[in-house]
Amino acid sequence: MRMPAPDAATIANKAGIVRALRKIVPGEGVIADDSALVPYESDGLSAYRQTPLAVVLPETVEQVSAVLAWCQAHGVKVVPRGAGTSLSGGALPLTDGIILGMAKFNRIVEVDYENRCAVVQPGVTNLAISAAVQADGFYYAPDPSSQIACTIGGNVAENSGGVHCLKYGLTTNNLLGCEIVLMDGEVVRLGGRGFDAAGYDLLGLVTGSEGLLAVVTEVTVRLLPTPQTARALLLGFPSVEAAGATVGDIIAAGIIPAGLEMMDKPAIAAAEAFIGAGYPLEAEALLIVELDGPEAECAELAGHVKALAQARGADFIRVSRDEAERLAFWAGRKAAFPAVGRISPDYYCMDGTIPRAQLPHVLGRIYEMARDYGLGVANVFHAGDGNLHPLILYDADNDGELERAEAFGADILKLCVAVGGVLTGEHGVGVEKRDLMGEMFDETDLACQQRVKCAFDPDGLLNPGKVFPVLHRCAELGRVHVHRGKVAFPEIPRF
Repeated sequence: MRMPAPDAATIANKAGIVRALRKIVPGEGVIADDSALVPYESDGLSAYRQTPLAVVLPETVEQVSAVLAWCQAHGVKVVPRGAGTSLSGGALPLTDGIILGMAKFNRIVEVDYENRCAVVQPGVTNLAISAAVQADGFYYAPDPSSQIACTIGGNVAENSGGVHCLKYGLTTNNLLGCEIVLMDGEVVRLGGRGFDAAGYDLLGLVTGSEGLLAVVTEVTVRLLPTPQTARALLLGFPSVEAAGATVGDIIAAGIIPAGLEMMDKPAIAAAEAFIGAGYPLEAEALLIVELDGPEAECAELAGHVKALAQARGADFIRVSRDEAERLAFWAGRKAAFPAVGRISPDYYCMDGTIPRAQLPHVLGRIYEMARDYGLGVANVFHAGDGNLHPLILYDADNDGELERAEAFGADILKLCVAVGGVLTGEHGVGVEKRDLMGEMFDETDLACQQRVKCAFDPDGLLNPGKVFPVLHRCAELGRVHVHRGKVAFPEIPRF
């Protein structure tokens, strides 16, 4: 779906914008040729495409600062972009704005084992952090399925999780500090290498802000020691309801697995055909439960998990015998998205979060909706924290199927909210869920959230059009201001 083209005035002004930006980022740092802009037309939400005015690829913080300051002074919109793996349209470009690509910020600046942290630039891929410290017995815990490609800057923007988020937390739980650049060019440092900082939790505010508040130029992440032992269990069930109930049983027993994932029959079949991980094809649902820690603890907990699964009717139980087999179990889960791409011309990946106790009910309703919409669905999700990722199968070449897939997805998210959940777990709101924000928040809620946006970006030039279904002028909401990492709030107006 291609978005509207820019107006004549914007096109006429493009040459002047490009000339000015090339003075700030010389050489090949500015891309303006139409054919060279094609790779930037879309992010992971590939159903939507539009061409940006230009792409700027800075290499230094000074260049980022200068670009943002110039754009604010001249009213030019800016969309920050990392690897472009966003599944909610968070990096969808604007026809009347530039893309600020952070791909050249790709260095691991420092590894500090004494403080168990690493300082990295935002263009470093998620997996590269663990790879850099693995030989010394450490790793970085958040591990999205796209970790081989997604960047740490994008992880900060979306507060990404992964299969081990149940025990070790999301990105926000594994950050110590960030360097950010505000829209006016001011460089601000939040946090540091300690576990806490005085004042407002601006680091927590920026994490998950989807590029609406600032551009991240450096990140300090926590490193964890590699567990002594890790074992994964494959548990096959004759019904989705039994698998969902087992998830609740495991948590209720006081067991907190490192990972607790669930896949339904279509997802199992697709992953097994793609990877050959040894998944039981006859199972209606599969749980992958990973336990880590001392060897004795893992063995003890594995016995408890097996007993709980058996009590719910599990008819397939397999415990990884070595590290290679454990990784094979996870390979199927982490390849579920590309695996489903082999069985359907297109798919739409959703992201909503529900209370764990609602898993059986919500999955049952999703299957009913699939029949109503006449579309297939494969479910893979972080069962431990209730983060669903239904994959809606469709064919964009068939008239109306994309629209039906989007309507199906919207109904799934509305259901998540209705049972006490939220619209997103880790993919963000972006443009995908923007018009559903009213399902969770009333007008006063959204206005208060936009006042925070105004504190960082009073002219609304940074990644506009994302998250908020209706934009208000900052003057209408009451101006707030950020300076040197401190926020000044005026008297809060009545709504």
